[in-house]
Amino acid sequence: MKSKQVRFWLLVVLLLASGALIHAWERAGEAHIERRALKDFPTHLGGWRQVGVDVRFNAETEAILRAHDYVLRDFTNDEGRVASLYVGYYDTQRAGALYHSPLNCLPGSGWVLSEPATMQITPEGGGAPFEANRYIIPNGDSKQFLVYWYQGRGRATASEYWDKVYTVLDSVRRRRSDGAMVRVLVPVRKSDDDAHALAQDFASRAAPHLRDYVPE
Repeated sequence: MKSKQVRFWLLVVLLLASGALIHAWERAGEAHIERRALKDFPTHLGGWRQVGVDVRFNAETEAILRAHDYVLRDFTNDEGRVASLYVGYYDTQRAGALYHSPLNCLPGSGWVLSEPATMQITPEGGGAPFEANRYIIPNGDSKQFLVYWYQGRGRATASEYWDKVYTVLDSVRRRRSDGAMVRVLVPVRKSDDDAHALAQDFASRAAPHLRDYVPE
């Protein structure tokens, strides 16, 4: 009998302690992390330079994305090739504002996601290589090479599943759920391999600059 009573009161104490911890965690809220606005992202990345002005979505699209900050910008190189960069940053994912995966939005716009695989991105100037998702996406007579990954709190990963796991862990340990989805698009002209090389080169040059805008 005493053993059952001891277990009962231990359970009560554990539940009360857990409730107090959760309450304190909720009251503490999200940690504030200093960062630069994405509108200030570099306009020159190695041999790539910005062409045109930053694109802004309409109010309806922004309401769907629910990003707290984003940049959508085209770059060109000396050969006239174009790479499009999109970075959507979320300062918290606690309130249901989540990354908007290209797997959800592109098919609705008529793009077909084919030849799924991953590729390695090695940040220019040093930094740990990481895996990114890659697809060939045709739409009528157009075809593009798509690269995207999830980045935040010092990690870059291709896996949406593992990114969510890390987000939950960091929410508890660091009071942080901020992060971004990074996407690169390169039109396929000569061949898929040519577009692959261009996308890999552009992504490797953009990656080391992201830490100022997507905090580690």
